[in-house]
Amino acid sequence: MSAGLWVALGAVGAVGATARYLLDAVVDARTGGLFPYGTLVVNLAGSLVFGVVSGLVLYHAFPSTPRILLGTGLCGSFTTFSTLCLETVALASEGERGAALLNLTASLAGGLAAAAAGLALAAL
Repeated sequence: MSAGLWVALGAVGAVGATARYLLDAVVDARTGGLFPYGTLVVNLAGSLVFGVVSGLVLYHAFPSTPRILLGTGLCGSFTTFSTLCLETVALASEGERGAALLNLTASLAGGLAAAAAGLALAAL
């Protein structure tokens, strides 16, 4: 069965989505409060892993099947841009504009830094 079909069937995506749910729940249970730390941790971890996978492709001729499964399937279902957006809007609408800006800035800048770190790790 092709990698694309596995992704389409949701087999790999189910692993990523489940991992996202569990990690988000653990982080939120430990941090509590209004700020969405769980989503931030999930997206930063996913950016790091996707950076490593991309770096393996770029620098070490990583084959396409694992790249599709790990990058598109696993990381794509693990990370969540829509939740980031919704949580940021919710913070702003609740009058927590500073927290909303922090969430957006930490997620975007942190995600870029994590992806760059992943690429650098893979280049070693």
